[in-house]
Amino acid sequence: MKAETIELVQHSWKKVAPIAPQAAAIFYDNLFAADSSAKVLFKGDMTQQGEKLMQMIATAVGKLHNLDVLVPVLQSLAKRHAGYGVVDAQYASVGAALLKTLDTGLGADFTPEVRAAWTEVYGFMARVMIEAPKG
Repeated sequence: MKAETIELVQHSWKKVAPIAPQAAAIFYDNLFAADSSAKVLFKGDMTQQGEKLMQMIATAVGKLHNLDVLVPVLQSLAKRHAGYGVVDAQYASVGAALLKTLDTGLGADFTPEVRAAWTEVYGFMARVMIEAPKG
């Protein structure tokens, strides 16, 4: 992953962090609109779930310069998600919902370059999670 890609993602995430609760709500609205089957995977308080989501994204974005640390975190997360019933195909819905959320949250700052950087980073993370041992 190029340093420029990481910088674009990290810089844009700093703009989303102050609106994290709203971004989380927008994300789940986008996800459930795109993939209604995902809704049954969430049984708890969605506000708390949104906080966890934003914390996880912040952690992942913060570790992009240190993939030796990030990859095991993502693999562990994938194992937990598999236990909740997440299937590989749902990673595409999550990615689309994330990009749509970033577009809404960042507005004009969601430039084609920022979109491409997030697409690359999410694609990497999704691949790590899909390929992670689930057993």
